[in-house]
This record gives sequence, C-alpha cells and structure tokens, in this order.
Amino acid sequence: QVRLVESGGGSAETGGSLRLSCKVSGYSLDDGCLAWFRQAPGTEREGVALMDREGRTSYAYSVKGRFAVSKDNDKMTLYLQMDNLLPEDTAMYLCAAKVFSCPATAAIMTPRDFLYSGQGTQVTVSS
Repeated sequence: QVRLVESGGGSAETGGSLRLSCKVSGYSLDDGCLAWFRQAPGTEREGVALMDREGRTSYAYSVKGRFAVSKDNDKMTLYLQMDNLLPEDTAMYLCAAKVFSCPATAAIMTPRDFLYSGQGTQVTVSS
C-alpha cells in the first residue's frame, strides 16, 4: 500500500524559509514521478514542482528561483525547500506520486495525473 505523509509546514514571515518533507512508503522514489501541489482556500489545486526518475526538475513560474525539490532515497523522503516566502505562498501543500513518466512541466501537471497523494501540510506566510 502506497502512503505519502507530509510534514514541516507552519508559519513564517515574508522572506522566511520552510522545508517540507514527504515520507513515502510502499513506493520506490525511483519508480516514476514525484510532485508537490498546493491549494489555497477557494482555489484549484496547482502544481508547484516535480522531479522525474532521472532527477530532472520543473517548477511553476511563481516559485521558480525560490523553491527547490529534492529527494533522499535512503530516507524514502521527498523535500521542498521554500525560501524567500511570500504571503501568496500560503496554502495547503501536498505531495504526489505516479508511476512512469512525468508531465512535461510543473505548469501543466494536474492532480488527475497522479495516482497517489498525501493529506497535506499547511503553510502560512504573514506579511
């Protein structure tokens, strides 16, 4: 059974940093595509970042240069380092996984592309 559990969310001030973690079980981090999504109240879930099995990454334009996705296969964990946070980054952040290939870019990926997803961790950025 595949399970994804996010942690590391919390509150930060504008310009601050947070690192999110996604602990994965029942799934190899090299099997396919890993991604982060976020959803603010009243909005649709949007793609933030993805990493394919070769380690290629892609980011949404709104976070490019500020966020970085990485993984630790030994710890079975996916990370999202978020720097220079802005109030508009406030959202529930969720990790997701799918087998085989990734969507071409984070900008076009949708939650329907991914079979597995966690429950999310809340990030709140104050101005």
